[in-house]
Amino acid sequence: MDFVYLLSTYGYIALFIGTFLEGETILIIAGFAAYNGHLSLPLAILTAFAGSFAGDQTAFYVGRYNRRFLETKLKKWECRIERVHRLLEKHQVLVLLTFRFFYGFRNITPFAVGTSNISPLRFFVLNGIGAAVWAVSFGLGGYYLGDVLERFLQEAKWWVAGGLFGLICLIWVIKTVRTRMRRPSC
Repeated sequence: MDFVYLLSTYGYIALFIGTFLEGETILIIAGFAAYNGHLSLPLAILTAFAGSFAGDQTAFYVGRYNRRFLETKLKKWECRIERVHRLLEKHQVLVLLTFRFFYGFRNITPFAVGTSNISPLRFFVLNGIGAAVWAVSFGLGGYYLGDVLERFLQEAKWWVAGGLFGLICLIWVIKTVRTRMRRPSC
């Protein structure tokens, strides 16, 4: 099977699953694929929004209704959950809008918010806004990264060719100088 066929056939499903679980890398790749015409950028952004939103809503409700599971089975998260609670006390709206943008903070936050007293409706609205901003910014970022990489690679051809030519010239000069230095002077 052809990679382009697989990407165009299963790319949106993979993007949804990837953004449901984590997301940044797969969304940037999807933006890059959209730049190359293998996916639709608006549909990739919409899919990433849906995956991220659904994943974080699920984590919120797991935190809300399985608090004991989080406390007993995931002891390693205890410190981070407490940190999220402290941040929520001071900057609730900002945290709920931006947690996706911070590595190491993205996965734990919806679980932690579920264990807090934040209402499901408030999380739903702020999660939706945050997911939309995140999907658009990373989707467009991947798309424009594709443009930059393509331009770089087009120009890099000349740099590589020039570099190889320069390397060949340098090797020739070194060999010539060594040969002349080895010759006995008369």
